[in-house]
Amino acid sequence: MATAPIQNELSFNGLSVLYQLAHILASGQDLDKIMGSTLELLETSAGMKRGMITILSPDNEEIAVDVARGISDADKKKGKYRLGEGVTGRVVATGRPIAVPTLVDEPTFLDRTGARKGLKHSDLAFLCVPIKAGNIVVGALSVDTVAVDTSLTLDGEVKFLEAVADLIAQVVQTRRRQYDVIHALEKENIELKKTLENKGKPDQMTGNSSSMKDVYRQIGQVATSSTTVLIRGETGTGKELVARAIHQKSNFAAGPFIAVNCAALPESLLESELFGHEKGSFTGATAKRIGRFEAADKGTLFLDEIGEMSLSAQSRLLRAIQEKEFQRVGGTDSIHVNVRLICATNRNLESEVKDGHFREDLYYRINVFTILLPPLRERGADSLLLADYFVKKYAKLHDKNIDRISTSAIDMMAAYHWPGNVRELENVIERAVIVATGNVIEGHDLPPTLQMKESELQGSRNDSFENMVAAYEKELIIDALKDTRGNQTEAAKLLGTSKRIIQYKINKYEIDYNRFRGCD
Repeated sequence: MATAPIQNELSFNGLSVLYQLAHILASGQDLDKIMGSTLELLETSAGMKRGMITILSPDNEEIAVDVARGISDADKKKGKYRLGEGVTGRVVATGRPIAVPTLVDEPTFLDRTGARKGLKHSDLAFLCVPIKAGNIVVGALSVDTVAVDTSLTLDGEVKFLEAVADLIAQVVQTRRRQYDVIHALEKENIELKKTLENKGKPDQMTGNSSSMKDVYRQIGQVATSSTTVLIRGETGTGKELVARAIHQKSNFAAGPFIAVNCAALPESLLESELFGHEKGSFTGATAKRIGRFEAADKGTLFLDEIGEMSLSAQSRLLRAIQEKEFQRVGGTDSIHVNVRLICATNRNLESEVKDGHFREDLYYRINVFTILLPPLRERGADSLLLADYFVKKYAKLHDKNIDRISTSAIDMMAAYHWPGNVRELENVIERAVIVATGNVIEGHDLPPTLQMKESELQGSRNDSFENMVAAYEKELIIDALKDTRGNQTEAAKLLGTSKRIIQYKINKYEIDYNRFRGCD
């Protein structure tokens, strides 16, 4: 067994190291540099390797490695401890140093960062001392040294390390205050996101997936402005619902909401429909008629499927947007309106512009604030929530007593790819409610397209009800961890459960919460 350095030699070296450390602290460098230089000095001048500075979180529940010597950033992120957990956790919890003469004989040593992977624990001693600001423990300083016979042999090294900890205490406390500010900002950001979600979520829309939460936040952000909005998404994803939600939550809510489906009107009638016409302006124009722009004055005009509009109509629309005035077909008087414009399309407008089918100047006029609606197949367990919502809606409408959807029917819906999105799901459930003979929707109540998978999809998905619930539960936990930057305690509070349950679920679903530490 190796022996410790001679005490007076250690004392001499220790004074030299403390002197050099005082120069580092007085250098005015940033906190990262000071703490990194401290650990480097301990290794090069005192022979204390794999130094780590851990900091207690503002809520006093978790200790995390802040600066470490000789390990990667990825491994550093693994260094998380609860109060009392492992040697480091015990030091922070008790405020007393611990000296482990031989690591191989210490069962509570965790080496969570893997810094000693491939090294013989029988050759290493471990020292860990608290870092205190006054009487308050704010973190810990730990190092490796050479294994010895007893902890008493390490008394000199422990006293020296405590002196180092005292010198850097104010630096660590400043760092902890920074974390406190960041933590407060993160909480404020989470609350703001929740406020925007609640503010933006339409009463008529159902869904808790992360992609839909993004949509709700965007609705909340843009609704109160007069900015032109472009809603993009596949057919049946609910673009008009989003447009109506923006209108209802806007300063134009007291005015009318006028919707025009550009794809449903022939080119010859579209301009007249939008801008109106004067009597006798064309065959069949037996009276003056106001257009949708006039009808939407002081309100919202929703142009659905704007990608279907002819180039001539696009030209007139562009002028109306730019100048906020237009003329009726066959008329000469300029008509001024105050209209909030919302457009929607399922087309790739960039390709349409490139191919010359959509005016580039109009594209830039309407593409100010874009909301992208996800297809149903990318919304996870939202399909189950929507299905239940539609069952209740149509059971009430058709005066039928239906309590639930059977597991076999759920499996069929889970295996289906929903090309028609929410609109198709709604139609499927209404049909199932009508044909169901009992109080449960069975698999045979669904249309044939859902009862038989397409050949290329067979075997590609076979989720049970339990698996779908688990997937939804995992998604909720991941969303909460993203919002709290990996803080399990705060995630538990967001989800209204305990930290113990969250930790159990994280282990069960093998969620790496550390990867959310850097999420915005």
